[in-house]
Amino acid sequence: MTHLVDPREEQVRRLLEVGPHPPVPADLADTAAGLGHRLLRRRRALRLVLLLLLLVALAALLGWLVTAQPWGVGTPETTPPGYGW
Repeated sequence: MTHLVDPREEQVRRLLEVGPHPPVPADLADTAAGLGHRLLRRRRALRLVLLLLLLVALAALLGWLVTAQPWGVGTPETTPPGYGW
């Protein structure tokens, strides 16, 4: 029975077995955490802006509904006369 080895797995094994690994910057974790916090702040701010925009749009819609009353009967000037058909 032949043992089939995945070429990607073999490549990873060779990379791990090769001598010393490159040095990692000492502040890498702090930098990554700072970027993560910044990303979360941006998402939170975007969510807040979108919520405020939705509330403004809803207020504008409600204002239009109260003033225009589109469900009401139209004015007699805009409807044709009902006689002479």
